[in-house]
Amino acid sequence: MTKAKRRSGGTGPTMMDVAAAAGVSQATVSLVLSGSKLARLSDATRQRVTEAAERLNYKFVRRSQKSAPAGRSTILFIADEVSTDPWMSLAFEGARDRALNLGTNVLMAVSHADADIEADLLASFARPDLVGVIYGTILTRQVHLPEAFDAHNTVLVNCYDEQGVLPSVIPADLLGGRVATEHLIGIGRRRIALINGQQGLDNPRDRLKGYRQALTSNDIPFDPALVRPGNWEPSAGYAMTMELMALDNPPDAIFCANDLMAVGCYDALRKLGLSIPDDVAVVGFDDREIARSMHPPLTTLVLPQYEMGRVAAEMLLDRANGLNVKGTRIKVECELVPRASTAVSQQSGVAVAVAG
Repeated sequence: MTKAKRRSGGTGPTMMDVAAAAGVSQATVSLVLSGSKLARLSDATRQRVTEAAERLNYKFVRRSQKSAPAGRSTILFIADEVSTDPWMSLAFEGARDRALNLGTNVLMAVSHADADIEADLLASFARPDLVGVIYGTILTRQVHLPEAFDAHNTVLVNCYDEQGVLPSVIPADLLGGRVATEHLIGIGRRRIALINGQQGLDNPRDRLKGYRQALTSNDIPFDPALVRPGNWEPSAGYAMTMELMALDNPPDAIFCANDLMAVGCYDALRKLGLSIPDDVAVVGFDDREIARSMHPPLTTLVLPQYEMGRVAAEMLLDRANGLNVKGTRIKVECELVPRASTAVSQQSGVAVAVAG
């Protein structure tokens, strides 16, 4: 009997076994084996999952439209904000696409995190065909939902509740911070700076943890002078880069906690007459559209909101079908997208390390 079969009680390998063998989350296994074409996963990751499933002889059971509860075919997606960033729109699209595949519609509403508005929305949509609610926030954070949600199956996306009772789907920011930093280490950089996001938020906290873990794992001392607070805006990227490059021992690489701050970082480096990536390599986070058109194109990590929305819809339908997903928290990987801002110059002769 294989190790996978022993773990699953003799009933055959599970999705958890495939995830462990491939070094990814169960969410990624589901996205790959369900054939999602829109999920932003690298070919290397898809191949790793497929090979692990074949090696373990794991049989993926594709859900049919019968997975939707009989007579109930609508999900309400409530977002706190959609106008300032694209994240909740992407999460909604992921939830809608997955739910439609399972015979369920998804409707979207925006509450601006107003408890009264949210209670009114739930009252308006209290109808027999309502499967449940997906509640999403534009920033990864803890939420306190009104009591009106207690009457509905609810799954959180990009947020979590204080008690950890509701199932939630969030980005793997700690792992993302580590991957970004290890990528820079892999191309031979040792003085790696971090321009972090707004203090007090979950994403910057976890990305800093990942950054520090990568340094420790590679025997590189942590230097607090190389970590600067930002505010997600290009102006912070510019100002913090100028401060970093004025150090007696400036960095040879800068990890910006989002792509917009990387835009300001680029401007500062050019103002100082420095070349990207020969003098300073730069990594961003989010994989916004602008990252592809920067000069040079920006290496960055995907903020996987589309995939998170897909997983949230699947979890909600599981819950509506009686599956116990109480307290489940799924973290979806933030894939590295290597581009020219971390390419290695011909002079250095160092091979590029690409995380797949």
